[in-house]
Amino acid sequence: MENPHAERQAVLLERILKNASVCTEMIVELNHCVEEILRANSSVKIAADLASKYRKNVQYNLEATRQDSS
Repeated sequence: MENPHAERQAVLLERILKNASVCTEMIVELNHCVEEILRANSSVKIAADLASKYRKNVQYNLEATRQDSS
């Protein structure tokens, strides 16, 4: 005896597989876009790191100067 719901289940399974495939394609595209953004922002990150290190060095030197004056 054949499952009376087999045809409906097959249609639903086909839809699920198609949607999963589309979702996978969108995730791959999203990953590509994120990679492009990261590449574009790499120089900004370098500049931010340099500015942060410069600020820490200035702070260290200011504190050293204050200690010498005391």
